[in-house]
Amino acid sequence: MGSHFMLNLRNKHTAERERLLADGIAQVVSELRLVDVVDYVAFLRMEQLGNIADIVNSSSQLYLKTGTLRFGNEGDVHLAWGGAAAIDLAMEFHHQGVTAHFRLGLTAATASVTITFIAFEETEVDPEVNTDQLRAAIEAAKLVPGR
Repeated sequence: MGSHFMLNLRNKHTAERERLLADGIAQVVSELRLVDVVDYVAFLRMEQLGNIADIVNSSSQLYLKTGTLRFGNEGDVHLAWGGAAAIDLAMEFHHQGVTAHFRLGLTAATASVTITFIAFEETEVDPEVNTDQLRAAIEAAKLVPGR
């Protein structure tokens, strides 16, 4: 029958890239949290995804160049009686030949970034070089570098 095993595709490079992306969009995430969680629940349940795209666009325009961060037209709500709400949004980052698709998890107190796909226009054999490309793309995407 053969053996079956699951590969752990999450490695130190993935973790570092997720941290870079999370840090790069932290201000946008703060803006996204200004929207009441009930609105996200309603928009996702009623499939009014354009409203979420508008919120993401208007929030990201304050800190990032136009078109850099987009809502991926998909999301989930995790809500149970007596529990805290968690919103999970599909997001896309595009800048300087780097494309990253990721899930943005939002709760009242935390946010998380989980990269689901990443591509580099000029892929290097050394993953550190690719991580540096992501770092440079994030910095170049900011309206005010260094923030």
